Amino acid sequence: MKRPINLRQPTQIEIQPVLQALNSGQLEMAESTAKTLLKQFPKSFVLYNLYGNALAGQNKFKDAVMAFRKAIDIDPTVAEIHFNVGILLTNLNRTDEAITSYKKAVSLKPSLTDAHYNLGTALQEQGKFEYAAKSYQKAVDCEPGFFEALVNLGVVLQEQGRLAESIDTYKRALTIQQDAKVYFNMGTALKNEGKLEEAIDSYNQALAIEPNYAEVHSNLGEVLRDQGRYDESVLFYRQALALDPDLPVANYSLAVYLYDSGDLEGAIEHFQRSQFADWEERSLYCLYKTGRFEEFKQGLDELKAVKHNSPFLATLAGHYAENFEVENDYNFCPDPMSFVFHTEIKELKGENSELREALLKEIRSADVSEKMQGRLVNGVQSAGNLLKRPEPVFQELAILVADAVDRYRKNFAGADCEFIRSFPKKTEIASSWYVRMKQGGHLNSHIHEEGWISGAMYLSLPTKKTHEHEGSIEVSTHGDDYPKKHDNFSTRAIAPEVGDFVMFPSSLFHRTIPFSSDEERICIAFDLKPM
Repeated sequence: MKRPINLRQPTQIEIQPVLQALNSGQLEMAESTAKTLLKQFPKSFVLYNLYGNALAGQNKFKDAVMAFRKAIDIDPTVAEIHFNVGILLTNLNRTDEAITSYKKAVSLKPSLTDAHYNLGTALQEQGKFEYAAKSYQKAVDCEPGFFEALVNLGVVLQEQGRLAESIDTYKRALTIQQDAKVYFNMGTALKNEGKLEEAIDSYNQALAIEPNYAEVHSNLGEVLRDQGRYDESVLFYRQALALDPDLPVANYSLAVYLYDSGDLEGAIEHFQRSQFADWEERSLYCLYKTGRFEEFKQGLDELKAVKHNSPFLATLAGHYAENFEVENDYNFCPDPMSFVFHTEIKELKGENSELREALLKEIRSADVSEKMQGRLVNGVQSAGNLLKRPEPVFQELAILVADAVDRYRKNFAGADCEFIRSFPKKTEIASSWYVRMKQGGHLNSHIHEEGWISGAMYLSLPTKKTHEHEGSIEVSTHGDDYPKKHDNFSTRAIAPEVGDFVMFPSSLFHRTIPFSSDEERICIAFDLKPM
């Protein structure tokens, strides 16, 4: 016959030794005393709670979770216990379970501010930025002065491309506490929104608080570069590296400056030190452009063996194969000319297109800084990510671009190359900008090293031409002054009409053919890449 379970709860006097041990920091004693009492009172919620706290205080997280869950079995309505379990599961990197516990805590007690905040951090860790934002907002609603929740809310809004909202959130956080990291984040959001002067102001505020903030010096250099203030930008890159010689982004940015200014040997050194982004491909580019073909080929073969989805590597491998008349065995996009897609956005067609007129008006009046582009002659380019801006006309165009990309995806579905097999399943515009050219305007040959697919839609084009391809876009398997041993590279000129949309692999060289008429050529370009 089984012995009956003791349902009597311990008295305050009986649990007092456990409380005293906990309060005095004698955690092992609290653990052993609670464990002994639980044999006598196996249905005591209070004892399991105290036992769990004693275990947690000794970093015995798994055992603590079990203790708190025993308490939950007895009374599942106490929000704080679910919250404690969430914290322990977070420490154990069991994030999914932690999220479940935090959600239970806030459902039981919506005013539990820290549970909303912790739920936000767990969701943020998983990249669920939209849901994280909601949790942080609830934490702020509970406690309007919750600085950390406001800062993290700004971060996850920024991750979603909701730049204006993130900037407003950072500003609100800064009214509570002046913080260099927040000014840094806000500067980055302002830069991405195309507000370069405001970004500089924000970065300077960060340096006023923390003068030795290396990442701020590096980012300041990037903004100054975008403004065409190249000599100043280099000073900031070097200042960042003086503070942190191994800072990846500063080494990379300095290398890009050296790369663009022709010091390819110096660029190699900093690319290799950076170990950042596409540093391996850019190092190979420097070797190829300086004619170090044996070193290039060795590095190319090594990188091809481990990196199967690099557009930039596809450019290098394809050019080398065509240049030296050998087989191109890099199957990312071995025949990029076959993936040029000339279509249209019907909403931009016709003389009476309201969308086109609204876009032209917005482009000519929008509060967007202009970005210096070394390859652009007699023209200007916008800074920031144009199709992520809050103006309705840009948001409408972003939807139409996504539709056109879907058409591109369907048109080439089934092609036997990594470019199509791994084509981004979600249309997330990595960058977008307008280009306005005047008489004599053109863009020299280049690729988009950081894109997967690139495209341009045409809002205004020169009509008075001395030859049919003035103002046309030209795509080719050769460009950017790559070394060449012959002239038998594939080239195609496309003469778009207003409302047309041309898309192609970002690994393909392209340029704008100069035009001579006193007219304006305006297009909006974009890059899509996997997130």
